[in-house]
Amino acid sequence: MIRRIVTALILLPLAIVVISVAVANRQSVVVSFDPFDQAHPALTRALPLYLLMLMLLIGGVVVGGIAAWLRQGKWRRAARRADAQARELRAEVDRLKRRLGTSVLAAHPTPGEAAPRLMIPPPAA
Repeated sequence: MIRRIVTALILLPLAIVVISVAVANRQSVVVSFDPFDQAHPALTRALPLYLLMLMLLIGGVVVGGIAAWLRQGKWRRAARRADAQARELRAEVDRLKRRLGTSVLAAHPTPGEAAPRLMIPPPAA
């Protein structure tokens, strides 16, 4: 609940700022994709300034997300290896439990079971 309120408190002013920038920058700008001929560029496009800024912002978020995803590859690989190793170890434990039988396991408590508690006698008065 608090997270939704904080998100709303952040996103609402941000949306107001983005909308006000879009309204204030409606004029068209010419974007050239030809770096060799400035006088007669081959690839030009007239876009509203707010649309250009929005496209650049979205492009930056996508490029940053891809870069973060690529950097985290070693951690995902390590997690996959650890998961596979945990599955193998669980299978080995189950196989050993079946081989030993329940009589040996009943004599020795597992670490998850409650051990007898030690009681400290009250001081003599």
